[in-house]
Amino acid sequence: MTDLRFDNAFVRELPADSDTSNLPRQVAGAAFSRVDPTPVPAPRVVAVSPEVADMLGVSPDRPGFADVFAGNARLQGMTGYAMAYGGHQFGHWAGQLGDGRAIGLGEVLTERHGRQELQLKGAGRTPYSRGADGRAVLRSSIREFLCSEAMHHLGVPTTRALSLVATGESVVRDVMYDGHPAPEPGAIVCRVAPSFLRFGSYELPSSRGDVALLRRLVDFTIATHFPAFADLPGERGYAAFFTEVCERTASLMAHWMRVGFVHGVMNTDNMSILGLTIDYGPYGWVDNFDPDWTPNTTDRAHRRYRFGQQPQVGYWNLQRLAQALSPLFTGVEALQAGLDRYVEVFEATDAAFSAAKLGLAHAREGDEALVADLRGLLLTGEMDMTIFFRDLASLDLSSPRTRSVGEAFYDEARRGAVEEALQSWLQRYAARVRDDESPASERLALMHASNPRYVLRNYLAQQAIDRAERGDDDGVHELLETLRQPYDEQPGREHLAGRRPDWARERVGCSMLSCSS
Repeated sequence: MTDLRFDNAFVRELPADSDTSNLPRQVAGAAFSRVDPTPVPAPRVVAVSPEVADMLGVSPDRPGFADVFAGNARLQGMTGYAMAYGGHQFGHWAGQLGDGRAIGLGEVLTERHGRQELQLKGAGRTPYSRGADGRAVLRSSIREFLCSEAMHHLGVPTTRALSLVATGESVVRDVMYDGHPAPEPGAIVCRVAPSFLRFGSYELPSSRGDVALLRRLVDFTIATHFPAFADLPGERGYAAFFTEVCERTASLMAHWMRVGFVHGVMNTDNMSILGLTIDYGPYGWVDNFDPDWTPNTTDRAHRRYRFGQQPQVGYWNLQRLAQALSPLFTGVEALQAGLDRYVEVFEATDAAFSAAKLGLAHAREGDEALVADLRGLLLTGEMDMTIFFRDLASLDLSSPRTRSVGEAFYDEARRGAVEEALQSWLQRYAARVRDDESPASERLALMHASNPRYVLRNYLAQQAIDRAERGDDDGVHELLETLRQPYDEQPGREHLAGRRPDWARERVGCSMLSCSS
């Protein structure tokens, strides 16, 4: 670990908070505040991602690993800091937010993966903690660790997770915000990404009229993370940067829809400027297909961040980013062009993903209706999205029958209500595939590469959490190993690919999650 090569450009090139006290406050004129992690009593490694460890060039077996990635020890070149940012939360401007329980350790230059920033989530109080303790519980840390890696192996742009470390201390949380706080085991996740800058990073200085800081932050972002645009003068460079952010965000939304992922808290402070999935809170995968489903109890009444609404919310959030960047432009044309590009890229990418999920080499006229009709059947029939698409690959095209996808049904009455219409759709689909004239081997390869067998269903995560809270980490390890190969059939692990069981339909942690999750 001592071989890590740090190049902490963010703290070197951007202005720091002049106040070095670790007290909650408004921080003006600065991109970050210097703060060190608060030591924990008994750090213990629960799990490590082997791919991330290899990417960084660190060995989990080296002495002191747990101390370093719990915040108890510092390697040469590390520096502690918390980012300043604001955000729109559930559609309303919330003002300053910032890293309230995440502390950066610096940026490592890797041999094959460029610049990678390390950040400890749950490492203690910062000036942005707003009275909270800055800690994280094992429950939420397991969910973040596993999902970061699961999304990567699904092919979805995401922040990564190096390690999950138990802290040996208790953290008090009110899981459902219902007046019943209780102590839980604490933990820290080491998150890894080229940058943790988010839309809210630019919204905060813009909201305060600090155009100088806004410009400096955008210039830094372009030079460091979008170097292709660094030589474009003035507004041309800013326009190219914003358009690229729009395109990456559009692609990310299409990926979420492809795999059935629901973020749960798409506030602008949770939107990565690099187009990564960031800040895993009350997320979930749709079990039975339902565009109106949200895993977030805080959002249960209005369902702002429901599954089917995510592409629209992505656009709305980009509008807020455009508003924040507008002081750098003399007009709105370039910003509107970026927003228009978001729509184009999302629609094209979503259509391509939909075709691939059906095993079609290319989308063509009429496929949109085929997909729309299928989504209606999945909803009405209460069918499991992941299982349906995976099992569709086994359909006998010469004699399509609903039994090929029968494992996807949650309710026999619902099955009976849609069986005739589903049979008709399967016949239409089989005819479309035959007309495609692609070799069967290519079609199956495309479908198996587009439709995972394994996703991190909430009930699976909760089962691993229950075991870990009793001192058994094997459930976390089993899920991590399985989710590293989500598109492969894995004999002996079929129990991790089944429908959500009835007992998990309403259980806290399996279907209902709060921002404490």
